[in-house]
Amino acid sequence: MRISRVLVLLAYAILSMPGKASAQSSSDLLHKVAPQFSRPDLNGRQINLKDYRGKVVLLNFWATWCASCQVELPRFEEWQKRYSKDGLQVLTISMDDGDAPVRKTVRKLHLALPVVMGDAKLGESYDGVLGLPVTFLIARDGTVVAKIKGETDLGALETRLRQLLNH
Repeated sequence: MRISRVLVLLAYAILSMPGKASAQSSSDLLHKVAPQFSRPDLNGRQINLKDYRGKVVLLNFWATWCASCQVELPRFEEWQKRYSKDGLQVLTISMDDGDAPVRKTVRKLHLALPVVMGDAKLGESYDGVLGLPVTFLIARDGTVVAKIKGETDLGALETRLRQLLNH
């Protein structure tokens, strides 16, 4: 019992060390302006996050080997079609090492969503994307209002999205 208490205190001390808090906190970006990025999508069109100011952005980090991602992406595609007229823009960032498997997955899932290739630097700017999927909801003013790590409850996410779109 005493050893368990010591281990808990040690873990707390390590996680509370200066410089470690931001890596451990999942809410560092909440209510802050989303980090800007500009990258070409798979079709060579430049995707710049600031161009979507005034829209609600669902920003999804994913990979081809991620089973949950394969479930979410078609739903995000459906939402883009359904809610684009209301101001939704879905942007996806593949964290795969190369674009060949990404292109194959995009074809297989019939995605028309913008897909850009991510890397460690971009992932780090978004609180360190560890584990996939990771989804951010960005309000019309550019602030991050939600971060969802791992497989999400798609019904609850759509409800939150509809609230942001003023449905």
